[in-house]
Amino acid sequence: MRPRGLVGLDVDGTILLQDETFSPGVAEAVAEVRDAGYEVMIATGRSWSGTERYVDELGLTAEYVVCSNGAVVMRRVGDGWERWRVEVFDPAPVLTLLQETLPEARYMVELGSGERLYTDMLHDWTLDAGRRVEFDELMQQPVSRIVVVSPEHDEADFQRIVAEVGLNEVSYAVGWTAWLDIAPKGVDKGTALERVRAQLGTPPEDVLVAGDGRNDLGMFAWALAGGGRAVAMGQAVDEVKDAAGELTGVVEDGGLASALRTLL
Repeated sequence: MRPRGLVGLDVDGTILLQDETFSPGVAEAVAEVRDAGYEVMIATGRSWSGTERYVDELGLTAEYVVCSNGAVVMRRVGDGWERWRVEVFDPAPVLTLLQETLPEARYMVELGSGERLYTDMLHDWTLDAGRRVEFDELMQQPVSRIVVVSPEHDEADFQRIVAEVGLNEVSYAVGWTAWLDIAPKGVDKGTALERVRAQLGTPPEDVLVAGDGRNDLGMFAWALAGGGRAVAMGQAVDEVKDAAGELTGVVEDGGLASALRTLL
């Protein structure tokens, strides 16, 4: 039976609080919406290894999960998961440009296999089974994403650096701090969710997405273009709020739970 609709949820700042516990009421609201017949799935910037536990803890039954800002789509196969769709690109031109501008930054790449290579440890990264390498090794294979962190720079600095470097052959999002997440050109959460929507046969107007960051702009635009709903969390920056069709409460107050229950 076709689901009543497709619900795509960001993780950090939407499902999760900063301490990685669930936002108030989210687990219960997700279960209610799932049991009402909606396909509730995650669409996150996280890698699959940093996402799978939340699929399990929320009791999600959806067939797909969007990871790595749309570059990776996982599909449920029996009791396991497969990398159903993986987008990759040559990281060398981008890394060369960035290293010239940000030589002290910390860099990580995610290979098409899911393996992560990094130049320096950073507590924000989920690096289980990752491998520390010299910078040049980051450029030797196609990757699904590049992550750049420079604690010495703030968000405004990164916006300026991105403009100066001219990252034309990739998609990118600047995070709350000096965190730059780079995907293959034309790839974002929205492009991945469209593949899932088409596979499920869900009408585009029966879509709801929710998020709080600039990496959610693509899926907001995608949902609204199809006549669906895009919900920004209350703590989002103005650029993200302005791109959404609706605004809910902040994550600490259970804003996602409130938004989900409008489906019931």
